[in-house]
Amino acid sequence: MNIINQARKFAQKEIEKYGMPGPIAFEISENKAKELAEKLRADKSITLVGTYLMDIKLGQAFKEGRGKEHVKMSVEATKEFLEKFEIDEKTKEKIINCVEAHHGDLPYICKEAEICANADCYRFLHPKGFLVLFSGLGKEGLEFEEILNLAELKLDEKYKILSLDICKKELKEYYYQLKALIKSAREF
Repeated sequence: MNIINQARKFAQKEIEKYGMPGPIAFEISENKAKELAEKLRADKSITLVGTYLMDIKLGQAFKEGRGKEHVKMSVEATKEFLEKFEIDEKTKEKIINCVEAHHGDLPYICKEAEICANADCYRFLHPKGFLVLFSGLGKEGLEFEEILNLAELKLDEKYKILSLDICKKELKEYYYQLKALIKSAREF
């Protein structure tokens, strides 16, 4: 089985074990990563492996109360995962950069890493992803105002990460609509 299938299988195993990211969120970023890789003529293998692994330890990190460390944990798991394959160092570097830079905290060394970060934003900025986020927060037993605050925080965080013009164009209107919806909910 090739690296793409193995990375997807690994990600699905982690989702089943820890419940994060949710299957719908996973599907949203996977589909958008495929689409963007094709449109932008990026390496589809690197893009998909990076997308599958960018949140590989998200669920475990949250379960252990270390949510803010999930990127670091995912990078370490990715490095370990990549050791199983005979791939060149440049490809490994690019895949690792997909994982370590998907929150926009580090520079992208390749187009594939930028695609992964932007595809991740759809989990929060597209209405489908936002509603999945909102319903998940609702199950956490949080007060409504806390849910609104967290949802808005994620909206703003992910909107700042958007860097590809194609994604900005597609998500800009949704962002402002969702912000207005949150504002209206607060005022009611």
